Amino acid sequence: MASTTASADAPVPVPEQADVVIIGGGVIGASIAFHLAEAGVARVLLLERDRPASGSSGKPIGGVRAQFSDPLNIRLGLRSLDAWRDFVRRPGADIGLENVGYLFLLGNDSELATFTEGVEVQNAYGVPSRIITPRAAQDLCPYVDPSGIAAAAFSPTDGYALPRSAVAGYLRAARRLGVTVRTRCPVTAIDTADGTLQAVRTPHGTVRTHTVICCAGAWSGALGAMAGVELPVTPLRRQIAFTGPLRPAPPRIPFTLDYDSTLYFHNDAADGLLMGLSDPRQQPGFQREFSHEWLEPFRTAAARRAPALARLPVVDGWAGLYEMTPDRNALIGEARNVGRFLYATGFSGHGFLQAPAVGELVRDLYLGREPFLDVGPLAATRFDGRAVRPEAHII
Repeated sequence: MASTTASADAPVPVPEQADVVIIGGGVIGASIAFHLAEAGVARVLLLERDRPASGSSGKPIGGVRAQFSDPLNIRLGLRSLDAWRDFVRRPGADIGLENVGYLFLLGNDSELATFTEGVEVQNAYGVPSRIITPRAAQDLCPYVDPSGIAAAAFSPTDGYALPRSAVAGYLRAARRLGVTVRTRCPVTAIDTADGTLQAVRTPHGTVRTHTVICCAGAWSGALGAMAGVELPVTPLRRQIAFTGPLRPAPPRIPFTLDYDSTLYFHNDAADGLLMGLSDPRQQPGFQREFSHEWLEPFRTAAARRAPALARLPVVDGWAGLYEMTPDRNALIGEARNVGRFLYATGFSGHGFLQAPAVGELVRDLYLGREPFLDVGPLAATRFDGRAVRPEAHII
């Protein structure tokens, strides 16, 4: 293991000083670490409370797309898709990218109208999405029952990849560029004085710093509170299941989602299918154990949209935490009341797909550069009595 990384049994003490302390070793923190180091920022320290990708980024397969209704999210998705396609070269890792497309199933005229408007906006930014007929949707994904939908929306350049591989790739490159990574190293306190950051405390030492970047995912609310910064992030368990190898093997299909029920499914790497659904009965909290109760609403939804799925076996599963915000859009910016406390969190299930672009944005915020996108609308203070970000294409 690299000398800059703590072992699981004996964490290495933190450095006494750092120019930047990144808190959170998921895909967002890893991307930011890489982009800062690539830009020549020295003494970057990344702290992870457990192991890299042990939170939301640990899920086996993450979707990547630009099919959104909000131009801001469309641009984040497009920028990131370009980076994911180039990941083998920069930073240099195979993330198992599969450009199979995203297929949204639309059950009625109201949903069709929403996505028709979204396609028009997406096309204006260069996304090759389109509305297709129920029969065309079935041609792309034979599991779909065309009689149950009004239409579908499809973009062939979307798809999915392996989040753990992406985190590992970013961190390997970041270490080569001088970033220090400490795992099994939770933050216990953040010291401030007169609106200025002073230090970050951990069980393995205190590091003096004047810049903190919060990428702590579902734990960001508590982390921000240590510095007196309000980050409205709520943890919510989401679960996925695996069929195991199927015979015959499933056809190659798009990442398929039912907009109404939030059911989704796609191929996995074991000649089976990965299946998921946002259980409306799930209560907020930090529970991360996989259980089977959510399969009941999943099978009910599958019977309506893809009947064959309702009968498939489940051999394994995964549970993790989404970091939810009130409008289910990200929080990106710098705190007003604590200078140089930056944050990139609250992605509500879209963190992996937006991670490369977010790494660029936070790098530029730190360096005082003009970013490719104005992230002012994603500030955590947007909930202070003002209109929230609109986004229709969320699952």
